[in-house]
This record gives sequence, structure tokens and C-alpha cells, in this order.
Amino acid sequence: MSLCEHCVQGVLHEGESTGQFQIINDINTYVATPSQADYPKYKVLLYLTDIFGPQLVNNRLLADAYAANGIRTVVPDIFHGDPAPADALKPGSTWDLMSWIKAHGASSARPAIDKVIEGLKNEGVTTFGVVGYCFGARFAFDLAFEGIPKVVAIAHPSLVNVDEDLKKYLNTSTAPLLINSCSIDPKFPAEAQALADSLFGDGKFAPGYKRAHWEGCTHGFAVRGDVSNPQVKKGKEGAFKVTVEWMRKYL
Repeated sequence: MSLCEHCVQGVLHEGESTGQFQIINDINTYVATPSQADYPKYKVLLYLTDIFGPQLVNNRLLADAYAANGIRTVVPDIFHGDPAPADALKPGSTWDLMSWIKAHGASSARPAIDKVIEGLKNEGVTTFGVVGYCFGARFAFDLAFEGIPKVVAIAHPSLVNVDEDLKKYLNTSTAPLLINSCSIDPKFPAEAQALADSLFGDGKFAPGYKRAHWEGCTHGFAVRGDVSNPQVKKGKEGAFKVTVEWMRKYL
């Protein structure tokens, strides 16, 4: 299980985030809250990021967009203030991904997620949806294995053992699963996409399964895609739309 070069590629998106960083059970967390007062307080969308964390404006803007669709969205800083820097996206960056990942594996990221979940439960949250992008998809799977989320969506997953984890999800999880896949993805290539369809598709997974595929897109497109490219823009916006629809249906 590893990352790939596309995990550190993409563009910064324009916009000002509207949520706030809050401390939830000792973990710095970006929280995007719906503007309408009558949103369901007992539900939360747990947004598990790529390696850039909530410090990357792209991730905050996506969280804001989920909140604008009526669900409070929380984004734990699973890298404890040391995410991949936004400058790593610049051409010619010499930032060392391999050195960084050695200090930011599951042993440091997962406890932060657990603490935020515990803190939210103490606030009265009873129902969780999980969306995991790239690095975050690893933990979306792990949480699903433990029966924590009611529904899961992932996009261009990394750090996933495709054969083992897909089969384990099929046999242990009851959370409906949405996968946003794309044309160029070394971490979830066409063979993995076909395996997912063969395991979960055609009603084989009773809770619910959908794979949305976005042509002309590359690993990372749903968060860091270059929206000046019409195909990538279509994929990024489409992946968000189908994820919102998935959460509305099952959360």
C-alpha cells in the first residue's frame, strides 16, 4: 500500500472558505455548518482528506459545499498540523513525499479520527456519513469495517489493498458504498474498478453500491482537478454531485 505521484499533483482552487476551525476533543477540526437552522443536528458528514488536510483551501471549499447541501461537515486534521504543503503542488517542487509519509501513517492519523468521532458523539451526534478522498479513503474503509458510518463514499482511493479490502468490505460492512473512479489512477486502476463492480454490482451488495466513472480525469481530480479543463471540471463537479445525492439517499 503506497501513494503515487498523482497524490501530489493538482491545482489550488479559488474561493474563500466560510467554515471555522474548532477543537473537537483536542483535535483541530474544520467545521462547515449549514446556513439553515433546521438541519439535522444528530447527523454529521465526516470528511477524510487527501494528504493536504483541511489546511488546503480545496478541501475547505468542498466541505463548505457539502454543508450548503444541508449537512454539517467536519474535517479532522489527521496530520496534526503537518499536512503536505500547498507549495508541493507547484511545478518543480522538491518536497519529499516519501519522507513525509513515514511519519504520517495510520498509527498517527486514526487516533485523531477516533477522538473527533468520540467528541461528536458526546455532543449528541448519532449518525455518521463518511467521505474519503485519496489518503482518507483508507480510513473510510476501516471505519466501515467497524460498523461506524451509515454510508460511505470514496474518490480515487489510495493506501487500499484492493483485493483484500474490497472483499472485506463486502463481507463485513453494512454501509452503502459509492466509488468515484477515473481514467488514469495507478492506485485504483481499471482492473480494481472492474473487481469492485464484479463484487458489489448487480445487487450483490444489498446495502447499496454505485461506481461513478469520470473519463479524462486523473487520480486526485475530485479535490485538486484543474477545472480549466472541461473534462476535469465535469468530473470534479459530477463526483461532488453524485456524492451529495448518495448522502441524501442513505444518511
